[in-house]
Formats: sequence, C-alpha cells, structure tokens
Amino acid sequence: MHRFLSISSKSTSLKNQKQLHLPLVSSVSSATPKGQSCSHYFNQKSPSLGSRLGFDRVFSSGYFPNRVNLRGHERNGNGFLRLKGLVGEIRNYSSETDRESIDYDVVIVGAGPAGLSAAIRFKQLCREKNADFSVCVVEKGAEVGAHILSGNVFEPRALNELLPQWKDEEAPINVPVSSDKFWFLTKDRAISLPSPFDNKGNYVISLSQLVRWMGVKAEELGVEIYPGFAASEILYDEDNNVVGIGTNDMGVAKDGSRKENFQRGVALKGRITLLAEGCRGSLSQKIMKEYKLREKVQAQHQTYALGIKEVWEIDEKKHKPGAVLHTLGWPLDSKTYGGSFLYHMKDRQISIGLAVALNYHNPFLNPYEEFQKLKHHPSIKSLLEGGSVLQYGARTLNEGGFQSVPYPVFPGGAIIGCSAGFLNVPKIKGSHTAMKSGMLAAEATFGVLHGGSNMEAYWDALRSSWVWEELHRARNYRPAFEYGLFPGLALSALEHYVLKGKSPFTFKHGKPDHEATNVAKLHSSIQYPKPDGVLSFDVPTSLHRSNTNHNHDQPAHLRLRDPDIPETVNLPEYAGPESRYCPARVYEYVPDEKNQLKLQINAQNCLHCKACDIKDPKQNIEWTVPEGGGGPGYSVM
Repeated sequence: MHRFLSISSKSTSLKNQKQLHLPLVSSVSSATPKGQSCSHYFNQKSPSLGSRLGFDRVFSSGYFPNRVNLRGHERNGNGFLRLKGLVGEIRNYSSETDRESIDYDVVIVGAGPAGLSAAIRFKQLCREKNADFSVCVVEKGAEVGAHILSGNVFEPRALNELLPQWKDEEAPINVPVSSDKFWFLTKDRAISLPSPFDNKGNYVISLSQLVRWMGVKAEELGVEIYPGFAASEILYDEDNNVVGIGTNDMGVAKDGSRKENFQRGVALKGRITLLAEGCRGSLSQKIMKEYKLREKVQAQHQTYALGIKEVWEIDEKKHKPGAVLHTLGWPLDSKTYGGSFLYHMKDRQISIGLAVALNYHNPFLNPYEEFQKLKHHPSIKSLLEGGSVLQYGARTLNEGGFQSVPYPVFPGGAIIGCSAGFLNVPKIKGSHTAMKSGMLAAEATFGVLHGGSNMEAYWDALRSSWVWEELHRARNYRPAFEYGLFPGLALSALEHYVLKGKSPFTFKHGKPDHEATNVAKLHSSIQYPKPDGVLSFDVPTSLHRSNTNHNHDQPAHLRLRDPDIPETVNLPEYAGPESRYCPARVYEYVPDEKNQLKLQINAQNCLHCKACDIKDPKQNIEWTVPEGGGGPGYSVM
C-alpha cells in the first residue's frame, strides 16, 4: 500500500506554489544492529530525507525541492503529511539490506532551542568559511514547537550572540518584564519577599513561537528540518562509534503486525550526531549509560521536577503585560520542594503553573491536584475569576544543575541542552543555557568536519563559557532544600546575598527521585477537593485542552520492564503512586473479572512529560518514543 505526500513546489516565492501528491513507497526491513559496519555510506550519492519520502520521484517533472518550509507544514485528518515548501539538496544514500539510509554531515535530534541554535550556528560557520556541509534536524512533534507550551521568562543573552539582529527580524519577543514579584504563600495569605530572580532585561514570551521563528531562520541558512519523525534508536558502527539515528516505523499495529500503511523507519547517518531531545531524552539516557558519561566526570545523578502549566485568557482590566510572579510554600508541605509561577504574556494571556520536585516522599501526593488547589488561593483566584483556560500541558525539568552535568561528548557526537541538564534552578531558566550549549557544540562540530579537531573541544569550551560560570554560582540552591523548606530558604539566601555563589563548599544531592518515595504505611492518604469546573478541572477536561493525540492501534510506548511489579510491589507497598504522579491519567488501577486491581496503561493520554520514567519506585517504566507526530499539540499563542 502507498501513503501520499502533498508537496508545494516553489519557483520564486512562497506565494507561487504548485501542489503535488506523491506515493510514499514502504520499505520492509529490520533495524540496524549495533556493531554493523557503516563505513561505506559516506562514499555514495543519494537523495535527502525529503527524497526518501517521495521527492525523488518528482525530479523528472521539473520540480526540484530544496527545503522544508515550516510556515506551511501541516498534517491533515486523513494522515497525510503536507509540506508546503522545498526539501533539501541531494545527499548520500545507501539502500542497505535492512532499511534505507540517508547520509548527512550533521544529524540533530530535537528542534527545540538547543537543537535549532546548534543548526543555525553550524550553518553560519559554513557561510563564514565557505564550507558546504549538510544538516538535518528531526523533531518528534507534528510540527516545530508542538511539544512546547507557551509561557516563558526568556533571557536573551544567547540569542544576542546567535542572531544579534533579532529585534529587526520580527522575532516573537516583544513583552519585556515589567515587574518581578516573589511571594511566600500560606493557605490564605501571600507574604512578599525580596525577589532573587533578577529579570531586568528579560522578556515574557511564548517559547513555542520562538522555536518556530528559529526554525524558519535555520531553513533560510539551508538546514533541513523534518517534524513528525521520532528518533527511536542510536546507530553504531563496528567500533562502537555513533553514526546516526534510526526513526521508528510507522503503521505498526498494537500487536506488532504491519498495517496496510506500514512505512519502515529510515536510518539518518551523520558524521556527527547531536542529541537535543530535552529533559530526560530517551536516546540521551541510553548514550549516558552506554558510555558511562556521568562516571567519567564523577557527576551526581540528575534530579527533576514536574511542571504543570495552563495558559489562561483573563479580564483585560487585570492583565499586566510583562508582570512576573513566583511563589514558594502552599499548597506544598514544608518537606516538598517546589513553587508556582505566573507570567503575563500579551493579548490578555497568562501562563500559570506549579513545579513539584520529584524527590517528594509522600506517595499519596498528586502534583496535578496540588496545582488545582493552587488556583483557589485568594491571591490567585481573584486574578483568574472571569477568565478561561486555553491550554494545558506538563513537562519534567532538570534540577540537578552543576553537580549533575555529565561528560557531554561521546564517540561520534555530543549531548546538548536540557538532555544534558543546564537549567539554572534559582533563575528557573534553561533556554538561554541550552541555546549556548548548542552553539558551542556546533562550533566544535565545525572544527571536527572542517579543521580536523575533535569533539572534546565542546567540553572545553563549555567549561570556559558563561554557562559553566552561571551554573557554578547557582550550584548550592537546589540541594539546600534537601533539609526542608525553611532551612533551604536560609541557606539559599546566604548563597545569594552574602556569598554570591562563591562559597567554598558544594552541596550534594540527596537520593535519586525514585528512591525518595516512601512506602505508603508511613503516610496518610491525601483527600483533594473536587474540581469546581471554573478554576479547577478534572484530568479529562485538561487533557482535551492539550490536544494530545496518539494512534490507538500502535505498540505502547510506555513499557514495563517487569509486568508483575505494579501489582506485587507498587500497589501493595506504595499504594500505586503512578496513578497520582502522572498528570494525564495514563496509569490507572482497575478491577479485573476477579475484582483484583490491575494496572491499565492509557498510553494515548501521554503528554510526554516523562515523570513515570523518573519517579517509578523500582524504575520499572521505560518511556520510549511513539509514532512520529504523536503527543501533545500545543498551538501557537
């Protein structure tokens, strides 16, 4: 069977386009095994990924696409992939015994701030040095920005370096921070504290809009970007060097059989592979384990928080563009680290959310319900009343900081952005550091391909950069709260106002997040109030606002390493915590025909937050990528 690709071919401008419908021919083969030799593929000529998808069948008709255009990318309800624009130059290609393979000089996984910054910086260097190297970026979201929910306080330092003229190039950055408040919340009061965030010169933005704009800038430089393709495996050569990634198969049924629309994944091979998957990237995790990258520099384990967020439209009289608020305290208990944020964007929109550190002890704690409680605080409720929710989403955040950064270089590539973990916890910002890491990796990559150096230059440059300096100054904030809320506040104030990040000691993190969960008998069950449908909502209502969608008839991307553990360990010992820490009700315990509770996995609900991969007490849940294009579909705002 064939699928079809609808292309708009361009002559002189995007406004003058012709529509073509081309068959996508399935390829049937097995995965590239680790250790198989790939040394021959750089010597052959062949089409780009766009050509693999059917574009090579257009050339004889006079249409020679040269890049994907993000402005016109869409996937319609019939499963068609529509790419309005043009797709890349001829690239090396090999049809191996197992599956088709396309070669690039650089393959980047993830079209977020880090991945796009790397792509842009690399192509800038190509222009400066008159070098011709190819770059391919694959993104698992249906479009660039689809997995990034609006609402971000953005520090433009890295963007100023990458694209200094961004203000003149219609970048979606136009709401400067106008006020910066920090509150300690009790159940009924908001106590104002000195703000440590220093947001002067920063902007309240939609990060989703920003990466879409960056995607267009990358394309203008010749970067090929392919949304809707999920990188599911690392490809190795016979010497255990990484030589690219494999995208997952499309059209596989839940039972593993091939459906009529089956399409074999493709091998994207690169001389250098950069992993920019974001927090808890599945391939990055495998690479760190394979090459023992944490052990190489004695890095501590990573720690995480789960961020749950909504975008609201509020009364114009209450809206203050650029106003920024952060809080600590209620609704969380004094032993649980976390806090809320509320940012006034443009067009009467605000972004409100709660971040809960995943090293919390009480297995009965439900981060989603804690967020619903937050919105009923008198100081928050008064702002939201009369408004309406536009979007809902969730994502985990790296909180390990300086102590948890692994050695980011592996044979054949590097890990960049939040996949490595460059979030500045006290600033609650990671986009600028992620972008800078991508830029530094791009410069090292260019040095390898053009100057004969090695990727270790990325590690050296990183440690000499302002990213390293910033993370080092902030290194003791997060672990200070291992001692509780009030000792943490005291220690962090000492770090910020007295020692200014120059303390002679470095705190260590506590237990890994999954080990921090106590058994249920040490705690009492938490009774959360029912949602009122005005300020607080049930999970199905929120899920609808996330536009989350997965094909039901596909293999589950959430896998149990041992299918017995939920019923033999998690439920009796921890009271089934996966039914509470997941913000999308993916995991439910339901009675079987014998009235015995069994774990049911509703994979189609998944928001790709990856909390389950982190928090499961026995590390029994493995998050893997579903079919490309699945997951949340956050719209542009």
